[in-house]
Amino acid sequence: MNPKKVTVIGAGNVGAEVANQIICRELADVVLIDKLGDYAKGKALDILTSASLKNSSSSIIGTDSYNLTKNSDIIIITAGFPRKPGMSREELVEANGNIIAEIVNNIKLLSPDSIIIMVTNPLDIMTYLAYKISGFKSEKVIGMAGVLDTARFKTFIAEELGVTANNINAMVLGGHGNEMVPIIDSVTVSGIPLKQMISPEITEKIIERTRKGGAEIVSLLKIGSAYYAPAASAVEMTEAIIKNKKSVMPAAALLNGEYGIHDIYMGVPVVIGEGGAEKVIEFNLSEKDFEKLLNSANIVRQTISKLEESMSIVK
Repeated sequence: MNPKKVTVIGAGNVGAEVANQIICRELADVVLIDKLGDYAKGKALDILTSASLKNSSSSIIGTDSYNLTKNSDIIIITAGFPRKPGMSREELVEANGNIIAEIVNNIKLLSPDSIIIMVTNPLDIMTYLAYKISGFKSEKVIGMAGVLDTARFKTFIAEELGVTANNINAMVLGGHGNEMVPIIDSVTVSGIPLKQMISPEITEKIIERTRKGGAEIVSLLKIGSAYYAPAASAVEMTEAIIKNKKSVMPAAALLNGEYGIHDIYMGVPVVIGEGGAEKVIEFNLSEKDFEKLLNSANIVRQTISKLEESMSIVK
């Protein structure tokens, strides 16, 4: 049985760590592509050497040639400008939009049957742009952020309670930014509702920290942004696709009436399997959370409008 082929676009911190985890988990063979070809080749060689110490038989090559990405099964896009301290994700819209447009045009030419996982910020907007330019079915274009936001949410809850994060079931929906919506009513700790364990005041502090989790890391690093957790989140989605796990994950998917929202990408629970985002799962939200989700959708839509003003291709 031939191994799957995964292309990772962008050999920076996130892209290199994505490639490293895929190789070390022996999930697929990887093409790591970057406009700086030697840089990608160097990262790939280092990862390949590491893999030999972990008994992985997966292969990886680095390149600046899109021809080597031909017939990829999954393409993970990490390329783009990172956030700097004080910069919002939305400020990246036009700059990264131009980068994503060029990348996706190459994808649809060389890997028309692939599944795209978007990591580049602003996540929801770039995922929508990739969907529009590619012409792919919506389930084959997915945004990563919900997995990451939920992981941060669970981590901060675990720190507050003094437990391990794998005891916590939680879900963060909405746009990937300050408008994200952690769903408190659904959070349980080994089956115990979180509301029975901490006060509303502490809960609000955790929610606020979750919304600003990426910015917190950016401010601490001074140079660069988070990459270990974003990479791990993208690889979790990749594994669910390759192994057809039918995993329920929060991810940016196209909404066509679900939750009363139309024609935008935003974080919702989806079933992820070999077909990509195979199904959007709807569940009952409290009136308060539903209003927050609609507000988040409006903010995402406003940002899409800004992109449409500068890039007519998404209209």
